[in-house]
Order: sequence, then C-alpha cells, then structure tokens
Amino acid sequence: MGEQVNFADYFVVITGTSRPHVRAMYDEIHYRLKLAGRTHSRAEGVELGWWVLADFGDVVVHILQPEAREFYSLDDLYGDCEQLDWAQEELPPLPAERV
Repeated sequence: MGEQVNFADYFVVITGTSRPHVRAMYDEIHYRLKLAGRTHSRAEGVELGWWVLADFGDVVVHILQPEAREFYSLDDLYGDCEQLDWAQEELPPLPAERV
C-alpha cells in the first residue's frame, strides 16, 4: 500500500460469487493463516457474507460479492498502489487431512 495507506502493507481484494462462497473463502484463509501462525484481530461481515474484512495487521483481506465490489470500488480507490502478482507467491503446504 506504500505511502497511500499507513495502517497496512497489503490489501487483498477477492470476489466471491455468493454468500456461502465468500464465507468459505474467509474460512479457508483463516485456516491457512492460522496454520502459518498468523491470527487476525477481527473479522467483520462473516455472517452476512456480503463483504468480509479480516485485519491481519500488515495485511487486510477484503472478500466481496460482485455487487459489493462494484459498489465500494476498492480497486479504483486504491488503484494507484503497487500491485503484487499473487500467483507467483508460494503458499504454505496443507496438512495431509485437508489435501
């Protein structure tokens, strides 16, 4: 986020196709980051599944349904920030029971 935002180093913005999809993505992110030793201070919107926000300190994760993403337009709001090619990032391995 650089100089545009002073409360986080990264914003992750994800689109989910439905309420269950948004909640499932949040659950998976929460699970994987917990395995990696990271916890978040809060998560908002999980019950509604319209826009879930999870604050991991230096990383803030936004999971939105398409209508919410269009309405709030986070991509435009933070469009000047440097973007990371997330597909090139290595994820921690999943334990055998989740594979």
